[in-house]
Amino acid sequence: MFTFLQLTLSGLATGAIYALVGLGFSLLWQASGTINFAQGEFVMLPAFSMLFCIETLHLPLWLAFLITCGLAMLMLGLVFNRVIVAPLRRHGVIPLVIATLGLSTGLQSTVKAVFGAEPQPFPSIFPSTLIHIGELTLSWADVGTLVLAGMMVFGMQLLLEKTLTGRAMQAVAQNTEGAEVLGINVKRMVLLTFLANAVLACVAALLVTPTYLATFDMGSTLSLKAFYAAIIGGFNETRGALVGGLLIGVTENLVASYISPGYKDGVALLLFMVVIMFRPQGLLGKVEERKV
Repeated sequence: MFTFLQLTLSGLATGAIYALVGLGFSLLWQASGTINFAQGEFVMLPAFSMLFCIETLHLPLWLAFLITCGLAMLMLGLVFNRVIVAPLRRHGVIPLVIATLGLSTGLQSTVKAVFGAEPQPFPSIFPSTLIHIGELTLSWADVGTLVLAGMMVFGMQLLLEKTLTGRAMQAVAQNTEGAEVLGINVKRMVLLTFLANAVLACVAALLVTPTYLATFDMGSTLSLKAFYAAIIGGFNETRGALVGGLLIGVTENLVASYISPGYKDGVALLLFMVVIMFRPQGLLGKVEERKV
């Protein structure tokens, strides 16, 4: 029983990271119809940026994180939106998909050339000690990751539902033309979404890199599982990314422990296929029509 609880809590922590990255997929799709297949690289880049600040500039982790957030909002938010997304949006989804796939490959190759292919250790913001509750043993990393990622996801949900800016962002997502008629600055709302996605990527990098190490291809698997998480939960529902991410994380841990570690990486694909067959809009998603 205690083993099951430990596996579940550890899986929730991993799933919360999937949810953070998956939330970025959902936000960009709702705001601008963008499917960003470089989302994993948007997590990888901040990881190496923080490492550069720590090892080369000898800055503390908290300052490296703040600097990286600023750079990410500039490059992964503003520049990505203005240079790649905005010019291609009018041509439909396919050109954007191709562009982000090419961007993913290009970013991986660049980081590999600059930093090398060897995995690099990354400092954790959590203590390395364990928490003992009776026979239950937990790590601070798992507990802290689950709490911090959960706060980010729920904070984003509160922003979208309880603030005027969030409601304006949702209005743009639901009906761009109608939002313009109501006087909402559509370009500003779309840009805010891209900036929020950049910050979410930085937090995900801060949480995932200490465990999986900084490598040029660390974003590939993360991006794929986060994409599955967003679809499983519902691509047009921000809370869906949380549900999908947690479901994948917990199921992966249980399958790896009780069946075989060899099946772990196939769990997300299996869940994705099952949900798509029986509920194409996702567990929490709504059926909607889009102009093509």
